[in-house]
Amino acid sequence: MRAIIIGGGIGGLTAALALQAAGIEAQLFESAAEIRPLGVGINLQPHAVRELTELGLGEALAATGIATREFRYANRFGQTIWAEPRGLAAGYRWPQYSIHRGRLQMLLWEAARARLGADRVQAGRRLIGVEQDAAGVTARFADGGTARGALLIAADGIHSAVRAAFFPAEGPPKWNGALLWRAVSWAPPFLTGASMVQAGHRDTKFVCYPIGAAPDGRLLVNWIAEQRFPTDTPWAREDWNRPGQVEDFLPIFADWRFDWLDVPGLIRAAEAVYEFPMVDRDPLPWWSRGRVTLLGDAAHPMYPIGSNGASQAILDARFLALQLATQPDIPAALAAYEAVRRPATAAVVEANRGDGPDRVMDLVHARAPEGFTDLAAVVPRAELEATIAGYKRIAGFDPETLNRRESWSVGRAG
Repeated sequence: MRAIIIGGGIGGLTAALALQAAGIEAQLFESAAEIRPLGVGINLQPHAVRELTELGLGEALAATGIATREFRYANRFGQTIWAEPRGLAAGYRWPQYSIHRGRLQMLLWEAARARLGADRVQAGRRLIGVEQDAAGVTARFADGGTARGALLIAADGIHSAVRAAFFPAEGPPKWNGALLWRAVSWAPPFLTGASMVQAGHRDTKFVCYPIGAAPDGRLLVNWIAEQRFPTDTPWAREDWNRPGQVEDFLPIFADWRFDWLDVPGLIRAAEAVYEFPMVDRDPLPWWSRGRVTLLGDAAHPMYPIGSNGASQAILDARFLALQLATQPDIPAALAAYEAVRRPATAAVVEANRGDGPDRVMDLVHARAPEGFTDLAAVVPRAELEATIAGYKRIAGFDPETLNRRESWSVGRAG
């Protein structure tokens, strides 16, 4: 069996590594002419770190990212709404990592080329068509070349050409009215020195967490400034590399100076800012046709709430590889993959549309918009706990369930 993978992002590269580990030949094609460490920071939740660790990448992750020790929600005045340990400190068997997205992609790219062979992980190959027959799949590329395999995995992102061929009437991604400005800045440590913080509420939010450290003790802090606008406001096609203008949003956060963080100072310290509208797509009724299936953002693009986009793509890749290695044939494997992963990711998409665990900030803002002196009088702790724990169950990373789940490695090792 040979699998053709379209897309060299986090999901596609994890799929290549997972298939190789399962003893399945794979060939990956990325449309970009050159792979560079672009983007800003993301979080890998413990369920995704588990899968990458079982693929032998645990040490590389630890050397590249920051192991998150604490997660904290605050209001726009910096008052703590919720704080909890994360990763190993929360009882997981695997860490949670805050990591530069581009460096993670490069880590996966280099691992895939080393394990599969450089000729099987190719850049500059843009897909323009897919043809199926009873014996396999043929992928056609813009350079005139073709590739033949037993199946094709489309991990080609939110603008997936394969998804568009499956659902030609779907149209563009859906914008929820929120604009994100993202950047990294060098800054002194805050809180635990490895804390991930979200402050504000649904309409105006600031997120920050360290993704690197300097010898002098400063942290490279990834941050996101978010503001919601009327949904009829014009916006450009989403692109992680489109420059943003600080003057468009800095006034919104000008007085967000907390005892533990200077938000406007962090914003001003950035060398470059990128603008991105928050978009997703509706969950699909199916992902697979014949020998072709979708994976990651091609299958289930979601709002970046709850730190789950990349993590869910990694889970897709590992579970699909397990099914292809253990089911009797390709149709059975794709059916088993979709039966588990499609409803699971649809639930996360819908939860993120409802603000997921970030609802705790909205609850406090609605009841105490000018701040509070007694949080328990505003929101009972049980209500906060239920919101946080409920999202972990939906997204598949509550500690007890994850720790006892059987491995998705072929042979159940790991």
